[in-house]
This record gives sequence, structure tokens and C-alpha cells, in this order.
Amino acid sequence: MSLAGTRPRITTPSHRCRSAIIDCLLFQDSKVQAIAFDDISDHVGQPDRFIWIELKSPDSQLITRLGDELGLHALALEDAISTHQRPKLEEYEGHVFIATRTAQLWESRLEFGETHLFVGSNFVVAIRHDSGSAYTRVVDRLQRRPSGIPAATPYALYLVLDLIVDQFRPVIEGMQERFQSLESRLMSGSKPGRDMLERLYEMKRDLTALRDSAEPMQEITQNLIRLHPELSTRELKAYYRDIHDHAVRVSAAIDRLRASTSDAMQFHLATLSVKQNESVQKLAGWGALLALPTVIFSLYGMNFDFMPELKWPWAYPALLLATGVAVGVLYRRLKRRGWI
Repeated sequence: MSLAGTRPRITTPSHRCRSAIIDCLLFQDSKVQAIAFDDISDHVGQPDRFIWIELKSPDSQLITRLGDELGLHALALEDAISTHQRPKLEEYEGHVFIATRTAQLWESRLEFGETHLFVGSNFVVAIRHDSGSAYTRVVDRLQRRPSGIPAATPYALYLVLDLIVDQFRPVIEGMQERFQSLESRLMSGSKPGRDMLERLYEMKRDLTALRDSAEPMQEITQNLIRLHPELSTRELKAYYRDIHDHAVRVSAAIDRLRASTSDAMQFHLATLSVKQNESVQKLAGWGALLALPTVIFSLYGMNFDFMPELKWPWAYPALLLATGVAVGVLYRRLKRRGWI
């Protein structure tokens, strides 16, 4: 059955398995057709055929069936079932297992997922453990591949890794817009507070998680280029290097954004410290103004025998005037220095 731009429907005994199987396609002689999941083993090892399988959050039963059909290692199958795997590339007899992390922005919220890949001589299996976008672009590009490049494992693996790295770009752009919004608020002179500090810390935490997801792609692509010439073939070596370059630029952009966020946090803390110092200065200035008349008038609450000015008729007005002048002079000097 020719694909012809339509999605094939896979028939399986279980509704759960049917919903987990996104694609099970056979590429042969420039044609694409859907095959039954249980017929995969009939085409494995055939050099003129290529099998593309995409699964979404499969259960252990479907993973076991997949291992039986493709002859996958038990340890790799165990890794494929469990999530929260660290990004890695593991070699097994007859196939390679690659664990990667993906990221996307959903309603301004950063969400992470995982994609596990089984890569054999004539098959690629992509297992998604997230609710992100499917790998329909991979199938489309496999059908519209450049002349001279066959629909085979090396090119399909390149397309998957290239798509994973490309998906980090809109995430970084969204994080940059988020930082610019926070920076604008920070520089607008609005009153600093705990809310801004919490938002900056939350962004730095998201950037750290994003870096931990994107940075291992550099090591994975390097290992493919250096240690797996059967995957990064001579025709595709430049393509794999391009993925590595993109991964390096993604990591560099994340690091720059993390540094900017750290600087913004330091600036915010310094602003809080300056505001606090200004408040202390104002309190000290007003305290000095209040201290001067307090000291003067407290003297008259003491029981002295000899205070001749108490008998002067103009002593009280003169004392008030002198105190007012002293307070006025002190106020001008403190005002000039910005203490009040």
C-alpha cells in the first residue's frame, strides 16, 4: 500500500498498543508502505529495505514485542521502558541505543521529554516519552531525500537528531523573550521585591535544566562521527558535523542566557541593598534632626540650682529660635548630601 501523503493505520490486538504505534513503515525501491507490527522481523536484515518505527509512550508489553521482532538487547529494552534516562549512546551487538532529551515551550511553560532511539543496520525506532510533536517531518524528508542519499539508517538517524536539536531553537528564543521582559521590568525603576528575585531564580533553574538536556547532544554526535562510520557515512559526515555545530551553538546560547540571568539576579540584589542603605540613611538623618532638640530640651528637665537664663524674660523664645536655626542648618546639610 503506497503512502501517498496519507498516514497508514496500524492494526494491533490491543487498543493501548494501537494508540502507542504512530508509524510502522517499510521503505523499499523508492516506495513506502505500512506493515504490520508483527511482520517487522520478516524485513530485518534485508539490505535493500529500511524500517521506520515511531512509538509514543509504549508499555512494557509493546517494548517486549519490539525486542522480539528486532532482536534488541534486554538492557536496552529496560532503558527504553523507563523514563528520566540520562542522555547517552550505548553500543550493543547488532544495534545502538541512544537516549536523548527534548524540550518545548507550552503556554510559556518549559516542558521536557525524552526520545529513545534503537538504530540497527536497516531500522530506526524512535520512542517518544512526552506529549511533544511527532516525527512526521522525518518521514516527509525521507520521502523527499536528496538524490544519491538512500532512505536508510544513516540518513534517518541524521533527520531525527537534526530535528531534536532544531527544536531547542524556539525554546531558546522564548526564553530570551522571557528574560527581556524581566530585564525591562528590572530596569524600569519599579520597586524591587522578592517576586522579581523568585522569577529570575525560576528562569535560571529552567535554563540549567535546558542546558542539561541540550549539552549531551555534542558528545553523542561526536561519538557517532568518530566511532560509528557505518552511521555517519562519507556522504553524511558533513550533515552530522552540522548537527554538532548546531548543538554547540545551542549550548553557547543557553550559557550566555544563564550568565545574563545571574547578572540580573546580582543587579537585583545590589538594587535591594542600595534601597536598604538609602532607607537607613534617611532614618539616620531624621534621627539626627530629632536628636538635636531632644538633647537641648532634655537639659531643662534636670534639677540644676544655677540656670540664670531661666530668669531672663527672652530666654525661652531665644532658646526656641536657636534650636530652630540649628535644626534648619542641619536639615540643609543632610538634604544636600541626600540623607533625607
